[in-house]
Amino acid sequence: MHPTKTQIVYCKDNRRRRTYPRVKFDFLGYQFRPRQVATSQRKEFFCGYTPAVSPTALKAMRATIRSLHIPRQTPGTLAEIAQQINPLLRGWIGYYGRFSRSALFSLVDYVNQKLKAWIMRKYKRFRLHKTAASLFLRKLARDNAELFVHWQLFGTTTFT
Repeated sequence: MHPTKTQIVYCKDNRRRRTYPRVKFDFLGYQFRPRQVATSQRKEFFCGYTPAVSPTALKAMRATIRSLHIPRQTPGTLAEIAQQINPLLRGWIGYYGRFSRSALFSLVDYVNQKLKAWIMRKYKRFRLHKTAASLFLRKLARDNAELFVHWQLFGTTTFT
């Protein structure tokens, strides 16, 4: 066992309530830590030790999206951008969205921000109007919800 990669972690949940210095760890892109979890009827919440996407994995996903330079692809169409992004999003949502899909909201929001920046660069009328660009993107998402994977799976109401 590698000494820097091996650690003893206290799995804090409803039954184990003590406080210890280490209560979370990262493994295979997931972060295991105490989280608020709903009961099966969704009427009550309790503390459970569950996995979700780790902050380092989210950072790497945002870096990958940033490396695509979406706002600079103004000669292209939205369908071409969707063709480029959808395989990445489908893979990430399939892998990380299995346990705690809500942890991916920040990634979805980041992709929508990049799409809004693309709209502001492509169309002159939105160049200085973030709110109008956001409303235009929301209308596009409602009319073409099948265009992007994250619009299909997370809905079109999460725009900034």
